[in-house]
This record gives sequence, structure tokens and C-alpha cells, in this order.
Amino acid sequence: MALKITLKPHERMILGGAVITNGSSKSKLIIENNVPILRQKDILNEKEADSPSRRIYFVIQLMYVDPDNLITHHNTYWKLIQGLVEAVPSPRVLSLIDQISSHILGNRYYQALKLARQLIDYEEETLKNVRQSTANLQKRK
Repeated sequence: MALKITLKPHERMILGGAVITNGSSKSKLIIENNVPILRQKDILNEKEADSPSRRIYFVIQLMYVDPDNLITHHNTYWKLIQGLVEAVPSPRVLSLIDQISSHILGNRYYQALKLARQLIDYEEETLKNVRQSTANLQKRK
């Protein structure tokens, strides 16, 4: 079954490793074979990979779109998750890492990316809560 994608004006995507930028008008594409596809909203550039969970997302993204360097990306991933699990051994993090790793071992990188997005959301929520707690403590002083 073909995948139908509608691109907004100037929207970017990765299609089979190629970065594609749409022109000034809306476009419809039909992808008839199985290739890695990432929409602009799902693409994380290297500069944005500025936290542990974002670095994990970025390396999974590389696994998905750069299969020629899969061994290197896998090695990087396992090092990153080891560091994260040691730093934040929470049940939620461990559960997400288990699920993500299972998808990676099964070569299901897109599914791993979706779960890695949840890891980023969890990290951001946790940091927000820490900042709020710190601000509340400072107000009490």
C-alpha cells in the first residue's frame, strides 16, 4: 500500500536518506515502496541534540536514515543509554529504554523514534518540575 504525504510550502523531509525541501506551494507525494521517511517535525538536527534523551533520539534517527554506518550508530546508542540509566534509574526511564532497545534490536527504528520522543517529553517534564521546585524553595527563603 502506498504512503500519501502532503507537504506544506517550504516543508522539509528526509526520504531514503535524501533531504527534500518543498517549493512555495503545497505538494502531494505518493511513496510506493518502503524507504525511511521523516517529516520536518520529526527531524532533530545535531545542534538540537543538547540533552541525554535528545542525543539518544538523534542517534536513532541516524540509524533510521543512515544504514551504511549502523554499527557506529548502535555503539553510540548503547553508550548513551548506559549513561542515562546510570544517571536516572527511574522506572519510567528504564521502561522506555527497554521498549526502545527492543525496537532497535528488531530493526524497527521508526517505532524506536516514537518512543524516544516520549523519553524527551519525560525529560523535559522532569526538568520543568525541578525548576519549579527550586523556584518555590527560593521563594520560601
